[in-house]
Amino acid sequence: MKSLFKKSTYILPVAMLLFACGGKETKKATTIVETKTSKTKILEIEKAQLKFGFIKLTDMAPLAIAKEKGFFEDEGLFVSVEAQSNWKNVLDRVIDGQLDGSHMLAGQPIAAGAGFGRQAKLVTPFSMDLNGNGITVSNDVWSKMKPHVPKDKDGKPVHPIKAEALKPVITEYKNSGKAFKMGMVFPVSTHNYEIRYWLAAAGIHPGMYTKANVQGQIDAEVLLSVTPPPQMPATLEAGTIHGYCVGEPWNQQAVFKGIGVPVVTNYDIWKNNPEKVFVMTQKFIDENPNTAVAVTKALIRAGKWLDKPENRKEAVKILSMSQYVGAPEAVLANSMTGTFEFEKGDKRDMPDFNVFYKYNATFPFYSDGIWFLTQMRRWGQIPDAKPAAWYANTIKDIYRPDIWKKAATLLVEEGYIPSTDIPTTDGFKPATADFIDGTKYDAKDPLGYINSFKIGNKDK
Repeated sequence: MKSLFKKSTYILPVAMLLFACGGKETKKATTIVETKTSKTKILEIEKAQLKFGFIKLTDMAPLAIAKEKGFFEDEGLFVSVEAQSNWKNVLDRVIDGQLDGSHMLAGQPIAAGAGFGRQAKLVTPFSMDLNGNGITVSNDVWSKMKPHVPKDKDGKPVHPIKAEALKPVITEYKNSGKAFKMGMVFPVSTHNYEIRYWLAAAGIHPGMYTKANVQGQIDAEVLLSVTPPPQMPATLEAGTIHGYCVGEPWNQQAVFKGIGVPVVTNYDIWKNNPEKVFVMTQKFIDENPNTAVAVTKALIRAGKWLDKPENRKEAVKILSMSQYVGAPEAVLANSMTGTFEFEKGDKRDMPDFNVFYKYNATFPFYSDGIWFLTQMRRWGQIPDAKPAAWYANTIKDIYRPDIWKKAATLLVEEGYIPSTDIPTTDGFKPATADFIDGTKYDAKDPLGYINSFKIGNKDK
């Protein structure tokens, strides 16, 4: 392919000359061609026709925007974007080659390379967003939690709400001989690890996995099970579960329907945590290296566009389309435009609930991937102790900041992003304590982090 992409706009003004005194009407049509040269330097694309998958969640936004704003087209890519039924289907279709890539749970490519679930060589060159999830409980559970939640001077609940307020409710269910059930979207989802982290920080055991038992409910005080994201509100309303952890818009949907109350967001569980990733197979990357870079370029541009506040209303309108998330604009806007509604009428400013670009949100940090590995080890999905070096070596085969940097360097040359937006890092974030229980996370010392857990496996 050529390294120049042109967009032409044709303007057809009609000049009409009227002659008086019985003269004839004469029409002249003039075509003016206005040629705009794109700044994009198109690579030698190995595969231009691509099919990508996604689940109907707000954080699929970079895919929708890259398509609708022409960023894929700028790269010489012709992309179709198709909704999938559930996360297992997403994983299987990428591995089997039915999809060239997909919006995916960050834990999925990691588990596929680390020995839990279906095994495959998958690659993450792009992180799709930060934050974006919440934990919602039914109205009945909230009414029983609320007396145990601290109030501010105006009588409003003090946030973040910790799981200590849920303890008496769980005890009441236990004493009545009832199981307390909550939903999450997939065994290796951020949502599973976030709800477990939130519960465990309050001393509530969310259950363990073993080689023989992959339900994750051994010794559990709260029974966690899988429910596809769009089905969460209906499952809660039916009473099958008493709460859930999910991405938007399905927490806000519970508020709008009047069936549940979000009590905490994952921003409060782990500040600016990574959420979804974009995934392709190693085989696809090997056979189509320029295509992989071009896709990453388009997605980085989409992330940057999304994080301009003036673009969020347009993004909401795009996401509300039936071929994307398909939720009402009002529901999507409740979290996408800088606010988040908890109890009905309790809408609070939360500008960083959905982050798509700032804080290096699109960069696939090794340290983010290692956190998922530590959680898999913590809850028994990785059943055997591993040496510290295993964590770093494993993630470097899956998270590919080198592909991201190739894409970003080209975007700098093309003038789409400043060079200061490229992290000067070895792929590891500094150790932080931005967790709801104050735990310090150091990805370069995964065993020390694992051994700090109050509940879960330890590798002493």
